[in-house]
Amino acid sequence: MASNADNDNNTLDEPMIFIIIGKAYEREGDEGIDIHVMLRAPDDDSAVREALNALSEEGFLEADLDQIGTLTGAPEDEPHASAYQGALEGEVAIIRFA
Repeated sequence: MASNADNDNNTLDEPMIFIIIGKAYEREGDEGIDIHVMLRAPDDDSAVREALNALSEEGFLEADLDQIGTLTGAPEDEPHASAYQGALEGEVAIIRFA
């Protein structure tokens, strides 16, 4: 009976889509804005680096990133469904909660 070994060398059929949850600051002394960042990346270090670069490009001075994880499927509700689609296409989606 043959079986496939389960190890870290297996490639995923789908790209890894990360969601990063945190707070971003546009000005020094602000309370900050709750954010979710969704993007495609090969690993969590790259995801954090790309998320921080995207936040900087959007004018944020600083960010506190609290949680990171991967999504196992497409979200059904907006704005996360659109952000997920954008991430699949290589965009970095920033969702702001004001």
